Amino acid sequence: MTLPVQARPTEGAGRRALWLAVAAVVMTLVLPLAGIVMAIFALVTSIRAIRTLRSIPKPAGTAVVGVVLSAGALLISLAVTALQFYFGDELAAYTECGRGAGTVASQNECVEQLERAMEKKMTFLQPGQVQFPFPP
Repeated sequence: MTLPVQARPTEGAGRRALWLAVAAVVMTLVLPLAGIVMAIFALVTSIRAIRTLRSIPKPAGTAVVGVVLSAGALLISLAVTALQFYFGDELAAYTECGRGAGTVASQNECVEQLERAMEKKMTFLQPGQVQFPFPP
């Protein structure tokens, strides 16, 4: 009589959590709204991996790094997404202005219009304080 093969899901739990956290960081940089979803998924997977790895005598260092990376990615993607929604009208106006800008001077004018519009929305700033080092 042969015994069935036992699958050991704990073997790659820490690595899987770490790879998902790295994917969450990349997704946050590429598309912040999707980064939120990926970071939550990576965070849940990392926490489950820590529990699984601690139930058996295995080190959980990679899963802990996964928790840290995915939590950081979640915070960054939430902040960037909130800023995109808050400055949505200003960014849309900048995009429209940039489409019609055919010269470098007109592109710089679009950037200046964006800077002034963002200053109006952030009332705690003085005029001229928002200056982008390069066009967004």
